[in-house]
Amino acid sequence: MRLVVVADTHLTGNVAARLPTPLLEALESADLVLHAGDVTTLSTLEELSALASVRFVLGNNDTSLVGLVPEQLRVTLEGVEVAMIHDSGTRVGRASRLAARFPGADLVIYGHSHIPDDSEGLGGQRLFNPGSPTQRRAQPSRTYGLIEVRDGQILSHEIRSLGP
Repeated sequence: MRLVVVADTHLTGNVAARLPTPLLEALESADLVLHAGDVTTLSTLEELSALASVRFVLGNNDTSLVGLVPEQLRVTLEGVEVAMIHDSGTRVGRASRLAARFPGADLVIYGHSHIPDDSEGLGGQRLFNPGSPTQRRAQPSRTYGLIEVRDGQILSHEIRSLGP
């Protein structure tokens, strides 16, 4: 199963006019898109859902989506236990916080910081922040993630650059 992972899109208008073309192409070929919050509007949520099957969590800027989108998500994909939340807190202690919050999760996806992260947490848990495809802030480039899961394993995981 091919997962496209995004967060912090901060879109308020037309998705196709705002998301980079390489990301739109990746979305169309995804088996599932996981969005770790800050999509910001219901219209953007609907437009993303028209491009691909999407699962979302609520971000701190998603005030119009409160009650429509869950704050966290746990789902089993191809035998891989996946958890998703927007804000994982500060970098210090992140691995232990996420292991405690999502015991048994093989993969924890988060956003909020706009800082890409593809690292190993505690007990082999994979921690994954795709960064932001629209607002790089202090990062060298805008980014999103690709993950492939099958037969209970994370086969590949990578952060893709979209340029400055």
